[in-house]
Amino acid sequence: MVKRNMRSAKKAVVALGGNAISMRDRPDSIPNQFDNTYESLDSIIELIRHGYKLAITHGNGPQVGNALLRVELSKGKAPILPLYICVADLQGGMGYMIEQTLQNRLKEKGTRRNVTTLVTQVVVDQDDPDFADPTKFVGQFYRKDIAHRMAGEMGWQKIKPFPGDKLGRWRRVVASPRPMEMVESRVIKQLVEEGVIVIAAGGGGIPVVRKDGKLQGVDAVIDKDRAAAVLAREIEAELLIILTDIDRVAINYGTPNQKWLGQVALKKMIEYYNDGQFPPGSMGPKVEAAISFLQNGGKQVIITSIEKGFEAVRRKAGTRIVR
Repeated sequence: MVKRNMRSAKKAVVALGGNAISMRDRPDSIPNQFDNTYESLDSIIELIRHGYKLAITHGNGPQVGNALLRVELSKGKAPILPLYICVADLQGGMGYMIEQTLQNRLKEKGTRRNVTTLVTQVVVDQDDPDFADPTKFVGQFYRKDIAHRMAGEMGWQKIKPFPGDKLGRWRRVVASPRPMEMVESRVIKQLVEEGVIVIAAGGGGIPVVRKDGKLQGVDAVIDKDRAAAVLAREIEAELLIILTDIDRVAINYGTPNQKWLGQVALKKMIEYYNDGQFPPGSMGPKVEAAISFLQNGGKQVIITSIEKGFEAVRRKAGTRIVR
């Protein structure tokens, strides 16, 4: 039964959470990031060995924060890099890290598959409401006066007090528009169908808008899981796997009525979502991405931990949402 199911879902997108590369309990050095990546690929290795054709995407939260800090520290000594260039740089650097680690692990297993990283642009709507009222905090924490000074010097669009910060500090805020399409989706689809493992849309992709028929980068952050749903839709994947830091999705989380979810029908998951079961800052975007993918032709979505990704595909762990 398991093998037959695996053969029937050959094309999949795997979305790696930020904890795959930068872990909270370890210093965020480059050697540690390589080690973390190596340890995080067990499920992906097993998917490949069982014949899946994969596109892989990943988060970049801690890394983009570090990149922005380097930009701030080098002000006056090097050109100021816009956020979308930082995202592009990280797609290359982090993609290289995942690509090389995956190549080494596949070689250890005696599995031959080509792996490549593709810098990916994601089209957003220049009239997306989030541009008018940005919601995504990025970068460092600052005292209010310093934050205002930095905004003027660096050309930041907006700063806001960070909710819940006991010191009353402020941070930069940027738009988080909804992804509409991927510029390179046809190339990604072709490569995946030929059996190449493609690392794409890292960090949600480079946000671009169309102006007068031309593409133009914008300072924004696209949610990684929303982008993964668009990627899965555009390459016509059957399965979307969202790997995070919990084994399953829960309703009534943190209450005496908490319930872990196994297999859930799409209709029921939409009811839970509309009831406010999944907060915007945590599980909300993942469930929203799952719903979007399934409503646009996908067959299954799995949400589970990085450690249990392959077990979830074998129906032994995780939350499975089906159309």
